[in-house]
Amino acid sequence: MDKTYSPNAIEEALYQQWEQNGYFKPSGQGESYCIMIPPPNVTGSLHMGHAFQHTIMDTLTRYKRMDGYNALWQVGSDHAGIATQMVVERKLAAQGTTRQELGREAFIDKVWDWKAESGGTITQQMRRLGDSVDWDRERFTMDEGLSQAVKEVFVRLHKEQLIYRGKRLVNWDPKLQTAISDLEVENKEQQGQIWHLRYPLADGARTADGKDYLVVATTRPETMLGDICVAVHPDDERYSSLIGKFVDLPLVDRRIPVIADSYVDREFGSGCVKITPAHDFNDYEIGKRHNLPMIAIFDDVAHVRAVAGLYTPTGEVLSDIDGFDGSLPTAYRDLERFAARKQIIKDFEGLGLLEKAEAHTNKIPYGDRGGVPIEPHLTDQWYVRVAPLAEVATKAVENGDIEFVPKQYENMYFSWMRDIQDWCISRQLWWGHRIPAWYDNDGNVYVGHSEAEVRAENDLGDRELRQDDDVLDTWFSSALWTFSTLGWPEQTDDLKTFHPTDVLVTGFDIIFFWVARMIMMTMHFLKDKDGKPQVPFKTVYVTGLIRDDEGQKMSKSKGNVLDPLDMIDGIDLESLIAKRTANMMQPQLEAKIAKRTAQQFPEGINAHGTDALRFTLAALASTGRDINWDMKRLEGYRNFCNKLWNASRYVLMNTEDQDCGTQGGEMELSLADRWIIEQMNDTTAQFRAALDNYRFDQAAGIAYEFTWNQFCDWYLELTKPILFNGSEAQLRGTRHTLITVLEQLLRLLHPLLPFITEAIWQRVAPVAGVSGDTVMLQAYPQVKDQRFANARDDMEWLKQVIVAIRNVRGEMNLSPAKPLPVLISNADSNAKARLENNLSFLSSLAKLESVDFISSSEEAPASATALVGRMEIHIPMAGLIDTAAELARLDKAIEKARKDVEMVSRKLSNENFVSKAPAEVIEKERAKQAEAEETLTQLQQQREKIAAL
Repeated sequence: MDKTYSPNAIEEALYQQWEQNGYFKPSGQGESYCIMIPPPNVTGSLHMGHAFQHTIMDTLTRYKRMDGYNALWQVGSDHAGIATQMVVERKLAAQGTTRQELGREAFIDKVWDWKAESGGTITQQMRRLGDSVDWDRERFTMDEGLSQAVKEVFVRLHKEQLIYRGKRLVNWDPKLQTAISDLEVENKEQQGQIWHLRYPLADGARTADGKDYLVVATTRPETMLGDICVAVHPDDERYSSLIGKFVDLPLVDRRIPVIADSYVDREFGSGCVKITPAHDFNDYEIGKRHNLPMIAIFDDVAHVRAVAGLYTPTGEVLSDIDGFDGSLPTAYRDLERFAARKQIIKDFEGLGLLEKAEAHTNKIPYGDRGGVPIEPHLTDQWYVRVAPLAEVATKAVENGDIEFVPKQYENMYFSWMRDIQDWCISRQLWWGHRIPAWYDNDGNVYVGHSEAEVRAENDLGDRELRQDDDVLDTWFSSALWTFSTLGWPEQTDDLKTFHPTDVLVTGFDIIFFWVARMIMMTMHFLKDKDGKPQVPFKTVYVTGLIRDDEGQKMSKSKGNVLDPLDMIDGIDLESLIAKRTANMMQPQLEAKIAKRTAQQFPEGINAHGTDALRFTLAALASTGRDINWDMKRLEGYRNFCNKLWNASRYVLMNTEDQDCGTQGGEMELSLADRWIIEQMNDTTAQFRAALDNYRFDQAAGIAYEFTWNQFCDWYLELTKPILFNGSEAQLRGTRHTLITVLEQLLRLLHPLLPFITEAIWQRVAPVAGVSGDTVMLQAYPQVKDQRFANARDDMEWLKQVIVAIRNVRGEMNLSPAKPLPVLISNADSNAKARLENNLSFLSSLAKLESVDFISSSEEAPASATALVGRMEIHIPMAGLIDTAAELARLDKAIEKARKDVEMVSRKLSNENFVSKAPAEVIEKERAKQAEAEETLTQLQQQREKIAAL
């Protein structure tokens, strides 16, 4: 083995070896185990959240594969309709053209070209993370097989009347000109205004206080062109006499009624609310309750129409509403929505109908892709009637067929499923699964797998047909992921073998949009051999978010994004700043991000390797909680990998080309050998239990504790006396223990640390007498029914003695290299036997010159003393230290410590500082104070001991 651990020297070569040899493929033997990867966007790149989830999935897959399961981690990517189309449209714009100029077919060809060009980015990143997916089974949501599955689901649901087309209010992105899902809406808090508008009462009516108008408050005055009524609370005495009467709607020469609805908040504003069902989701619900018609005033780019669309509450077209034909005032026609707002406010003011305008903070919904405020918009869309599907999917979690980990996320799932709305599945895009519906010139709609099928089934002959221009929501194809990737609708062997899958690893933010829809779709289309609906997975492991070191969500706009490959390979400061500020085009923000980056990473980011990154992510994975990224933990686990590497070199140096007992021969196991074998067995049990319960943080802690503290710090040191002076049987026993425990440890750690364990194991296995080309196909360590009488108790007692002597060295400032004489008193027969049987260990690890027993009647010389149980350990100080020099050194240290205490105490007693400093700063100062006081106390106690000698 190389003297120095260098991740970049081993990782990529090992991955190529694994992939080329087909080690990631299911074995075909044993019980099946399958994880479906949440398909990343094909044009994207992996972020720390991906690295976190992939670490968990790969750890589980490698663990189960080694444990004898027929394991498959199914890989694939999502076509990401809006995101991908935007990328390609930007590229076209840079070339001076548009998708409209190209036409649909040519544009789609451009998108496929882009997919081929950029789609390999993520797959290469996944290889760097060590993902053991079966690349030969890689799927894409737009490939032929999955496209057929999408068509089959759409056609079947339509035949079952669970898919229908209707005019409904949707989130509309006027920039992208498409409906978007709730997930793609980002609510941004903004400082705006609320306008109070006067609506004159008709026919001489007056309010209870004598006013001839009502005042409505609105943040969107432009929508008043589409008002259908004014609503008041039914119990509001101010307006009860006006219910059923009318107001004259200013600017548009229409009369609208006053209605009562308990939705209205009597305490907000005047208690009167303008109702515009075609442009507000709450108003839309009120409109349905009261059977109100709808007036749609905006076109697809959110400009005011010349003639509004008039519709019934269920979306049928109307020719007029009480004589109103939809014609809108010429002053506002073709005005962009915010320009119309300004003009309408100006006109209300000119008519004396603007009561007042107030500053108002509210949340504005933005499309996360288009970057503009979304517009509630009436459009013809395709919907899934999900209530029947949701009922079955809800019961699957209620009865335990699907379990959420942590369990608390079941409540989030239930809250959505029990109040579910029909799902809008159409998008006004070109990239995606085109809706398999065709229209004739009479407006009839035909659904089928193909135009030929539609013509044949409906006896249409050569009637002119055109296919629906819309594509399906990306979540629709993703909802079929667990079974479409396995070959459905064909009843393939893979489908029979691996479905239902075992674990889904995902974030809480898409429980509604992906997890729930997968459960609904799967349980509707797949049945087990008894005809019972089949679940898509048995467990949903929900992860938190990876945040920066200050707990902030990572985002490009904050300049705090960390690239997992930078953690692996390292990056210099200049390149890191350039990456974080790329394409920002905001000089002030660029400067701020550059400054913060330089403060946080003054020397850039060092290379740590994949294993250190994976181990850190696992160690931070407290169930379901968000993670604050910690570079110090990453550095610490890089050191952990280095420790494992160096320990393995020590083992190999003492076992390669040596008799390790693998071919037989007498072996004598020392106390240390027996103890570490038991510790290895206990660690195996604990580590397995942690993985089985999805406690990756605990698994990492268990692995760290055993490897660093028990194996490296204690056991390897305890082998030295045997290796230097042991008999042949003892040597054979210790060498055998060294190599076999290390080989088991490498197998145990492999799921978390795949690269370093493979590199070491390939050297260790032949010495341990183990055959095989790769650790990843070896059997996972099993818990053995193996105990050695008293080994644990004897070893723990011996460690206490060694630690006690080391503590005295530290307290007395004695050199670790200085051999010490030790006197033992008050030792019972068991303690004496333990000391005599393990004198070589004690002498070597505690660096002792001699060990002698003194009777209780003998008085020990001036000594530093420690206790282990009732046994007293005396270390005579005569000749070991220069008392005067040591007291002088301690006096200086005490004086410095006293000044430290005084300085921090002064700061904390300063009222001006305490009142103005942030809470976290004060907390740090108090911690400093406690630490300084503790140091002072320890130094004073040490001085007293030295002075008493």
